[in-house]
Amino acid sequence: MQAQFIHDGKQVDFTPDVDVPVGSIVIQGDLVGITKRDLKADVLGSIVVEGVFDMPKDPADAETYAAGQKIYATTEGIITEVPDGSVLLGKVVADAAPTDNFVRVRLSQ
Repeated sequence: MQAQFIHDGKQVDFTPDVDVPVGSIVIQGDLVGITKRDLKADVLGSIVVEGVFDMPKDPADAETYAAGQKIYATTEGIITEVPDGSVLLGKVVADAAPTDNFVRVRLSQ
């Protein structure tokens, strides 16, 4: 059997076990996506796996992020520059100072 095109893959189906609010990081193994809208438990929705997002930083995070730098997500949905125990989220696309509230990230799979 030959492969059959389904869709462009910018979003993939996702059915959460619990309600998931808009803008949440969803980790499924090595697949990481972001919810574009609120998702209800046990109802088919989708997560975005491609695009550029402003990801909120932990206010206590005094790190500087540089464009091109790899960024990771913890299982708690927090962004970090530390790969240990985290999953690759993507790459920083605009420098972020320690005082910035967000880091602009391009999702990478």
